[in-house]
Amino acid sequence: MLQYLEQFENFYGPFRLFRYLSFRCVMAAATAMIIGWVIAPYAIKVLHKIKFGQSFRTESQVGQLANLHSAKKGTPTMGGIIIYFSLMISILLWCKLNMLVIAAIFVYTTLTVLGFADDYLKIKRKNSDGVSGKIKLLVQTLVAIGFVLMMLNSPYAQVIRELHVPFFKDPIIAQMPICLLIIFVFLVIGGSSNAINLTDGVDGLAIGCTVSVALAYSVLAYITSHAVIAGYLFLPMIAGAGELCVLCCALLGASMAFLWYNAHPAQIFMGDTGSLALGGLIGSIAIMVQQPVTLVIIGGIFVMEAGSVILQVASFKLTKKRIFRCSPIHHHFEYLGWKETQVVIRFWILSLIFALAGLATLKIR
Repeated sequence: MLQYLEQFENFYGPFRLFRYLSFRCVMAAATAMIIGWVIAPYAIKVLHKIKFGQSFRTESQVGQLANLHSAKKGTPTMGGIIIYFSLMISILLWCKLNMLVIAAIFVYTTLTVLGFADDYLKIKRKNSDGVSGKIKLLVQTLVAIGFVLMMLNSPYAQVIRELHVPFFKDPIIAQMPICLLIIFVFLVIGGSSNAINLTDGVDGLAIGCTVSVALAYSVLAYITSHAVIAGYLFLPMIAGAGELCVLCCALLGASMAFLWYNAHPAQIFMGDTGSLALGGLIGSIAIMVQQPVTLVIIGGIFVMEAGSVILQVASFKLTKKRIFRCSPIHHHFEYLGWKETQVVIRFWILSLIFALAGLATLKIR
């Protein structure tokens, strides 16, 4: 909304700043951060009052883990609503609403509603059983189909049908069949959504890693919107992708504001309201800037977390033995004696390394 003030620069010269992408990126990040800082204390107070606290499994179910996290029982959850409102207000203020932004909002909002329903059922039932896995997969499938249909009926139809991978100049698939496209989009959005959900197990871990990923994709979105830089790096130029850069900066600001209250000892958890939606949003952005495979590198921590669960389940079913003492893998290190803050900070460092490694692939083509 505010970006249209550039049209009135003849009346007031400084309005020309709203024309520049860099200015809107900085303002989007600052706006989301300030809004998050302002609304978080009120959200925490309200959630405390209505007793929307986190439920944990009993000691008989998780053994040592229950003891490690027993002090967190009753901490307010559903903190994803703080991220949602701070991010959405910033987007509406600073982004030009092209189809890329609208599609991202569709994915993010739908999965926020799914996550909210999941958190609500867990609180109502006072256990860890929320929305069933089948329903989650169904909603994620419908989100993927809706996303594909929106993109195919837009100027970005060709963008979404190309598959680019790191280290190659040209797309390995130039015209992906629609059925394959839907499956691929589901795997990226659904996989990213569930991976961040699994990562959200200790204070500040998931949202801190989201900061690194959002920063990396803001760079990728900016590059793909800039004809000269995109050409130099042998990347396709995507008109309007700069608005995704603004969105990523807003996500960065909202995430940092939430991290302020989610850092150990957490005053609030994001819950599935935040984790499912953030994963889907990041996955959709990765697809729209034609870097979905690079997400495996940039989101390396999320891949580690999801991979540890898959390996643990597969090993136990096949051999009746566990590879890790507990999964996701951050709990494994807690069992080894690492303090929660050690796990989180070390994983943040790895997340930043993964993000830089993903950006480095742009030069190796």
